[in-house]
Amino acid sequence: MFVTTAPTLELVPVEDYLAREPMSPVKHEYVGGLVYALAGPSNAHNLVVPNLLGVLVARLRGRRCRAYSSDIRIRLRLPNEVRFYHPDVPVICRPNPQTDSFQDEPAVVFEVLSRRTRRIDEGEKKSAYLTIPSLCAYVLVEQEIAAAVVLRRGEHGFAREVYQGMDAVIPLPEIEVDLPLAEVYDSVELAPEPDDPA
Repeated sequence: MFVTTAPTLELVPVEDYLAREPMSPVKHEYVGGLVYALAGPSNAHNLVVPNLLGVLVARLRGRRCRAYSSDIRIRLRLPNEVRFYHPDVPVICRPNPQTDSFQDEPAVVFEVLSRRTRRIDEGEKKSAYLTIPSLCAYVLVEQEIAAAVVLRRGEHGFAREVYQGMDAVIPLPEIEVDLPLAEVYDSVELAPEPDDPA
């Protein structure tokens, strides 16, 4: 008789993750005790995200909500586990104390999609984010074409809206902002990502 044992994963306590993360040169996300390093973004991603952040910061100036960079984490307290994600741009209207290194109540979360992140952003993260009571909209921004999908909270749950083309403007009345895609894609050469080498 053969006996095999699967390797056991050592779960990291939340306190250890929070203590170690500020000193790490690489960002990590935390899912129920497991810690995952984030892949390095492409040049296109590194144009779209700052454009998005810059547009939101400018339009939210003097208002109650604030846009944050991906350095901030969102804490999700799910029924069976705690998670911490680094969304590309979260907008917070009811912030945690400034001494915290995370936020609990995002109003809008933006993720910029790539081939590497699409499955997680449209799957695991979407399912988790949509459980946050404060979340009004989850916005998935393409990086290869001028397009975005908005999952907006309504009376009967979240409804899907699609915005395409450089003339499109995403209305976000929940945070008193209209978001023109032309500004999000400023200086971005829209083209399919190259295939990963085999």
